[in-house]
Amino acid sequence: MTATTAPEAKLQVLPRADGSAKFSSAGYTVIGSVNGPIEAQRRDEHAYEAHVDVIVRPAAGVGGTRERHLESILQSSLAQLILVKNFPRHLIQIVLQVEETPENDYANAKLVQASLNFPILPALLQTAVLALLSASVPMRATATASFVAVLSQDGTNKVVVDPPPRDIETARSVHVLAFTSHDELLLAESEGDFTVKEWDDVYDTAKRICCQSGGAKTGIEMELDDAGDNGLDMRRFLRSAVETKVEADLHWK
Repeated sequence: MTATTAPEAKLQVLPRADGSAKFSSAGYTVIGSVNGPIEAQRRDEHAYEAHVDVIVRPAAGVGGTRERHLESILQSSLAQLILVKNFPRHLIQIVLQVEETPENDYANAKLVQASLNFPILPALLQTAVLALLSASVPMRATATASFVAVLSQDGTNKVVVDPPPRDIETARSVHVLAFTSHDELLLAESEGDFTVKEWDDVYDTAKRICCQSGGAKTGIEMELDDAGDNGLDMRRFLRSAVETKVEADLHWK
């Protein structure tokens, strides 16, 4: 099993947007832009808070049911992070353009309709959060996300982070979990058959990646694609990406 590829991020990649970011991880590359708070049209007005509008555009073709489902999940999650009550009757628009996907993401219609909705969710969420930070939109917290699958291998069940599409097709269950910077569970989407014990192991694995909360491995064997407990640390990565941008902006040439 190959090692997990380290994520990459760059802020303020689109000069005409209030904020923007480019994020790459697990074979997905997403560019996001944020505009707002801006005055909302009457149909989008909320009397006491800002309306968060999320648009997901696929790598190929026109967006459909898949993108509408992703938009709904992201909108409800991001609205919990943004201080929407600070901007009544305003609009915060987030556009996420998928640039690259794993090779067979769109090749298998069965996968597109089912579990491959999930692997791209962390990349979309991380891009949106980075773009919001780039736009200086007030938020109560940041968020990090992880995609985890339970695979049956050699008669044992293993928790694997960011498995390839071929393994996702045969996985017993797939999960996307996101945590805020206050270690609160923000998002939990699951598909497939799994036990309570397997869910606990999935939760512990995802939280360790997103929050580096530590803890011993228990129950079914946990694998981080050979990354180990000291591998992925999404919270540190998010902080590092923002610090790099701030240092570049403050550097006098």
